[in-house]
Amino acid sequence: MLFDKDGTLVVDVPYCADPLLVRAMPTAAAALAVLRAAGVPAGIVSNQSGIGRGLISPEAAEAVFAEVGRQLGPFATVQYCPHAPEDGCRCRKPRPGLLLDAAAELGVAPERMAVIGDIGADVDAARAVGAVSVLVPTPVTRPEEIRRAPVVRPDLLSAVEYVLAPARAAG
Repeated sequence: MLFDKDGTLVVDVPYCADPLLVRAMPTAAAALAVLRAAGVPAGIVSNQSGIGRGLISPEAAEAVFAEVGRQLGPFATVQYCPHAPEDGCRCRKPRPGLLLDAAAELGVAPERMAVIGDIGADVDAARAVGAVSVLVPTPVTRPEEIRRAPVVRPDLLSAVEYVLAPARAAG
């Protein structure tokens, strides 16, 4: 199961370069505990355009990811796009590159993954690889993104429980 970082796993601090500012979202720890108890690997897929825009260094981004891992880890894969939106890269969500790279690292077919995020780009990236997607809206999520999301849940714990439900029912 792949998670967006900013606004999903942790409170969004735009272009965060300071690990001391990392704060887990309210149900993130509980959601990850349920996921790990079920034996499902967790990963992060995150756009980090602050690097491409020259607003944060790659080292600062790595330090922030390390703090997310310290607070909520371990994560089986951490993939991020360092490019600015205008760079036209393959990895920036909603393009599928981050998800394909995560699938390759995890040794799983992309369509067997689930992606949980807070904006339409997360849902669209999941759709591009045939993965399940769950939108967990925040105040920055646009109403049209909520309307077009196939599944919407109020928090990470209920999103993880939604994704795990079919596996539990199968038994």
